[in-house]
Amino acid sequence: MKASDLFVKCLEEEGVEYVFGVPGEENLDVIESLRASHIQLVVTRHEQHAAFMAATYGRLTGRAGVCLSTLGPGATNLMTGVAYAQLGGMPLLAITGQKALRDNRQGKFQLIDVVDTFRPVTKWNSSLADSGVIPRSIRHAFKVAEAERPGAVHLELPEDIAGESIEPTQPQKRLTLRRPNADEQATDRAAEMIRQARQPVIVYSAGANRKRITEQLTALCEETGLYAIGTQMGKGVVADDHPQSLFAMGIHKHDYVHTAIDEADLVITLGYDVVEYPPSVWNESKDKTILHIDFVPADPDEYYSPAHEVIGDISNTLKALSPRLQGKRFDDPRMKRLHDYIAEALHVSESEYSYPPRPQRVVQQVRSVMGRDDIISLDNGIYKIWFARMYPAYSNNTVLLDNALASMGAGLAAVMAAKMVHPDRRVMAICGDGGFMMNSQDLETAVRLGLDLVILLLRDDAYGFIRWKQAGDGFADFGMRFGNPDFVDYARAYGATGLRHTDENNLSEVLEHAYEKGGVVLVDCPIDYSANTLLDEPHSVPERVLSGEAESSSDSA
Repeated sequence: MKASDLFVKCLEEEGVEYVFGVPGEENLDVIESLRASHIQLVVTRHEQHAAFMAATYGRLTGRAGVCLSTLGPGATNLMTGVAYAQLGGMPLLAITGQKALRDNRQGKFQLIDVVDTFRPVTKWNSSLADSGVIPRSIRHAFKVAEAERPGAVHLELPEDIAGESIEPTQPQKRLTLRRPNADEQATDRAAEMIRQARQPVIVYSAGANRKRITEQLTALCEETGLYAIGTQMGKGVVADDHPQSLFAMGIHKHDYVHTAIDEADLVITLGYDVVEYPPSVWNESKDKTILHIDFVPADPDEYYSPAHEVIGDISNTLKALSPRLQGKRFDDPRMKRLHDYIAEALHVSESEYSYPPRPQRVVQQVRSVMGRDDIISLDNGIYKIWFARMYPAYSNNTVLLDNALASMGAGLAAVMAAKMVHPDRRVMAICGDGGFMMNSQDLETAVRLGLDLVILLLRDDAYGFIRWKQAGDGFADFGMRFGNPDFVDYARAYGATGLRHTDENNLSEVLEHAYEKGGVVLVDCPIDYSANTLLDEPHSVPERVLSGEAESSSDSA
C-alpha cells in the first residue's frame, strides 16, 4: 500500500468526515488517497478559511476538525486559523505538505521550517520523516487535540514519505476516554466554600459551553437559587430567559452584569480561561475569592488567583455538588432586582425605528427571525459587542464568536461549518464589511457546497471597531475608511442571492425573505454606529434599584 493510503485510513479510523483545504503539489498523493475515501474533501478558496471551518467543526462536535495546505505560503496562510483554534480551545488537526526529504530537486523554493513556525500556536506538532510512525502519530495528534483544554495540533507530511510504498498496515484504534472526575475532598471543600458564602455568583465560559454542562448547571442554579453570568464565548450555556441567568459580559469595562460580581463574596468560575475575558475587568481590586472549577488547573494571573480549584469533568463536578448543597438557597431579593433591571436595560428593543438601523435594532431584528436552537456566527467588529451584550441566547453553542484570537474574517467560515454540522437549523453570519472582505471569496465555496445560509453584512465603509477606539482615545478620524463593491451584485457574481435593506423595508422582513429564498443569501445592511458612544462609559445597576427603591430601568443600552 502507499503511505498516503495509510494516512487517510488513519483519518477514517478517527471518524473524520471532512478535510478542509487548498491542495498543492506536495499533497497530491494524499488528495488521491482521499478520492478513494468516504471522507469529503472541501476545497476552499483560501487556507485561512479552511482552518476557520475546521476549528468551528471541532468546536461544535468535540472531535478535531481537519484542515490541509501545502508547504510555505499555504502553511503560513493556514496559521491564523490554527492560532484561532489554539487560543479558542477548539480541537483541530492541521496537515501540511513539504518537499521531499531524500531527493529535493527544487532547492529552497518555498521552503520554510513549518514545524518550528507552528510550534507557538499548537499543543503538539511533528514532521513525519518515517512512514512507520503514521498510525501512532495520527492517534497521538487526535488525542492531544481533543484532550482538555482542546486546541490545535499539526502534522507535516513530506511528499516522498506520502508517496512511498509500504507493507499493508492497520491504523491504531481510536479510543475514547472518559474524563476523570474531581477529587472527592476537593469537591467537599468547594461545597463548603459555597455554603459559607453570603452571595456566590457563577461565571461560565467557553470551556463550559457544552450540552451536559448546560443541563447540570441549569439544574444546580434551580436547586440553589444561584445566578450565573456568561462570558462572550460562554453565551447560551444558561438560557437567557431562565430566571437565574444574568446574561453575558459584553464589553471590557464595568457593565450592568458586573454589578452581580460586585455583590458577590465568592465567584465560581466554570471552564474559565483568562485569554477570552480579562479578569482585571471584574476583579480590578484583586480581592475576590475565586473557586475555579474546570477540566484543567488555572493559569496564574495577577487578577485571577483562585482560593481553591476543583479539577475534573465539569458536568460531573456540578452533579456532585448538588447533593452537597441540598437545602441551601441563595434568594437575596437584591439579585432578583438586579436580574430584572439588566433584562430590561439590555433586552428591551428601541421603540423608535430609524434608518440606517442602530446596533440595538439590528440585534432585535435578527433575534426575531431565529429560533431558540438556531445559530448565529459573529465575525469581529463593534457589532460583536452589541450582540454579546444584547442578543438573548437560549442554547449552548448557538452564538459562535471568537474573543480569544479575535481574528477578522472567520464569520463566514464558522457559519458554513455550523450548517454542515447542523443542517436542520437556520444559521446566520453577521459580518462587517471589513471582516467579510477578508475571506469573501469563499462565497463560491458555500454556493458550491449547496448550503442554505444567510449573511447579514453590516456596512459602514470603515474599520468601525478601530475607528470607535480611535475616537475614544482622542485621536483624529484617520486611516479607517475604505470603498466597497455593490454587495448585492457581488453576491450574485458568485452565484449567491443578494438582497438589500432600505428605508422602504423592515430588516426582519428582508431576513425572513432571505430564508425563504434558500441557498446562500447576502443581505446588505447599512448601519448607524452613533450609538457606540453608549459603550464608552462603565454601567452599573443603581443602589436604589438593588435596595428596592426603584423597580425598573429606562436605559436601553
